[in-house]
Amino acid sequence: MNKVRTRFAPSPTGRMHVGNLRTALYAYLIAKHEDGDFMLRIEDTDQERFVDGALDIIYRTLEKTGLIHDEGPDKDGGVGPYVQSERNASGLYLKYAKQLIEQGDAYYCFCDKERLESLRTSVSENGVEIVNYDKHCLHLSKEEIEANLAEGKPYVIRINMPTEGITTFHDEIYGDISVPNAELDDMILIKSDGYPTYNFANVIDDHLMGITHVVRGNEYLSSAPKYNRLYEAFGWEVPVYVHCPLITDENHKKLSKRCGHSSYEDLLEQGYVSEAIVNYVALLGWCPEGTQEIFSLPELVKEFDYRHMSKSPAVFDTAKLKWMNGEYLKSMDFDTFYELAEPYLKEVITKDLDLKKIAALVKTRIEILPDIKEQVDFFEELPEYDTAMYCHKKMKTNEETSLEALKEILPKLEACDDYSNDALFLVLKSYVEEKGCKNGFIMWPVRTAVSGKQNTPGGATEIMEILGKEESLARIKKAIEMLS
Repeated sequence: MNKVRTRFAPSPTGRMHVGNLRTALYAYLIAKHEDGDFMLRIEDTDQERFVDGALDIIYRTLEKTGLIHDEGPDKDGGVGPYVQSERNASGLYLKYAKQLIEQGDAYYCFCDKERLESLRTSVSENGVEIVNYDKHCLHLSKEEIEANLAEGKPYVIRINMPTEGITTFHDEIYGDISVPNAELDDMILIKSDGYPTYNFANVIDDHLMGITHVVRGNEYLSSAPKYNRLYEAFGWEVPVYVHCPLITDENHKKLSKRCGHSSYEDLLEQGYVSEAIVNYVALLGWCPEGTQEIFSLPELVKEFDYRHMSKSPAVFDTAKLKWMNGEYLKSMDFDTFYELAEPYLKEVITKDLDLKKIAALVKTRIEILPDIKEQVDFFEELPEYDTAMYCHKKMKTNEETSLEALKEILPKLEACDDYSNDALFLVLKSYVEEKGCKNGFIMWPVRTAVSGKQNTPGGATEIMEILGKEESLARIKKAIEMLS
């Protein structure tokens, strides 16, 4: 049995799309589940789309998500270079393309742009216009080809696809798929700029690098027959294909950059934590055997079986991701949480308050980090609020009873010098015992007075401890004034 070897082969064109992250994750999980190797290869053959800084994004994303590659541009495993432009510089792809020409499986094409535009076009199922090349240059004589090359005439190299029969390939998720050869265009292998096309370079590199399992999105299903024709022409073993289902938004449209949460870095900026993103992305097309939904990366490695992947499109459910993110925040150790929460706290709180105590109050009450700001802004300044907020049927309070309670508790709080949570709770508790009322009779109006909010992280005494005596009393006095 050959060792399982997978690769993640991104193009350095910007932020990492959620679909690309899932491809990297599945390739990593397939390899590690079988104690195999996970490789990073940079596919930069389309030089026009290269974006400065995109390589750094790729490295940073893999590091943050824990998808550590065993081989890559920075970790030579003996089959490098791991950057396609560097491989191309040695003439690697042209050498294999010329081998196909000698075999009769490929040919030089000198057709100019005008001639190609004049060819008959067809429209694929997804509405994309396709030019069907007519094999015009396949019939050039050896002398014509040599004369064109000597003249320096621009050319591409095309594969010579059969026009009759059927090509069948097997995918682990979608099963056997057959395509009439008449539908397969003579795709370009080497472009006029000397660079290989994505499809050609993939096949060459996957073979030379010993890749056993090829993981990619199902938009490449239609290209698989062309890959197989290349493998057959070279006499190479075809790898295991694992095509992942489409990811859509809640409206069942393909997840695009316009949706605002299509990339890993978008999600980080929106307050999601890396572990939750990885966990959620793993479930976009794969279903574990049991009911467990929260998985650490080592647990995913143990549980992941690509045979349980779905053919159906996976819906990117923001509500589900928020819930999952909240679960991760709840279980996170406090120091890690505070490091993440501190910038959000400082955005809305400039006063000299104990931010760690505030963070502790919100830790289990938020789903994404920006939620913090709306929950704690009242610590900075008492918001404007309606006195109707003092009415609470369950607590059996209204504006009149609240005014009474606040007036009676005020002198007790003024006399109290210990403004710790425990001490303040005893003051309010003793009032309840003296009054013979329910806790809510005093807790609700005091909490409303010091926060000005219907819902708060923490109770009345926890909030007062953080605000301190002077600010707490000032807010209670203002409430009495409003209720009067």
